[in-house]
Amino acid sequence: MLKINIKFIVLNSGVKFVLSIVFTFLIQSNKLTNTQETKKSFETPRSSVVEITASNSDFVYPLFIKLPKSYSRNNKQKYPVVYLTDAWYAFQIISGATRYPMNIGKMQEVIIVGISYSKGSRGDSSRIYDYTPTINKDWEKPTGGADKFIEFVEQDVIAYMEKNYRTKPNDRTFVGNSLGGLLGSYILLTKPKLFKNYVIGSPSYWFDNEVIFQYTSSFEKHKIDIHARVFISIGERESKKLDSSYEMVSHAQRFYNKIQSWALPNLESKLLIIPQANHQTAFPTTAIQGLYWLFKL
Repeated sequence: MLKINIKFIVLNSGVKFVLSIVFTFLIQSNKLTNTQETKKSFETPRSSVVEITASNSDFVYPLFIKLPKSYSRNNKQKYPVVYLTDAWYAFQIISGATRYPMNIGKMQEVIIVGISYSKGSRGDSSRIYDYTPTINKDWEKPTGGADKFIEFVEQDVIAYMEKNYRTKPNDRTFVGNSLGGLLGSYILLTKPKLFKNYVIGSPSYWFDNEVIFQYTSSFEKHKIDIHARVFISIGERESKKLDSSYEMVSHAQRFYNKIQSWALPNLESKLLIIPQANHQTAFPTTAIQGLYWLFKL
């Protein structure tokens, strides 16, 4: 193509002029198109954002909601719902990671709901308060709001989803990471019927002198029959001898061993220790492996 252009340029200067105009026009057109494209913001397909006011606190929480690909055409089908904490982080990861296996029929379709932080909260103050079960005065920011947050999730978030979408009320999954993993474990021990499945990533069991294990001891005294599947995952580098300030790997193993020791017939659990992963990198693997374990077809 380059040789042909050169011949035309040598033989006919008029053609050279015309070709130069066309070439310049194409360049300018391409620049215009690229400029227009960069101005468009990316939107997650079939997603929306609604704001829910907590009836027990008047805090306002945005919900990020993504519907399955088949939702609009199968108007009688009901779907499981996966509820996520730390929505700004987890919603994007899980939306992207589950898209392919769901679209090719290797994974059951679900509705994804990311629960964001309360509007107007500063920094990580919302998650620190909402995801921790006890008051710890050693922390600069308030802790101990988990019971109130769980009540909000049950009475307002779940109620909203079940009223406005075609959900399976008995097929709810909780996904939480770090303090969110602590929260999920606390729900399992105190309100086990709220969710059918739990994906617990890099749980912060070190919080408040490992208070979560006081709840496991309390649970063992009553031994409620739990109908649930629990996936616990931790990066292998989440220990003091490697990248962490806490022995999070041994904590996760301890919690998993507790579940195993209960020998409850309707409680299934799995522990994944992710090679080479630390607290910053473990969650994407936790999310897709956990959800695939729960929903694979």
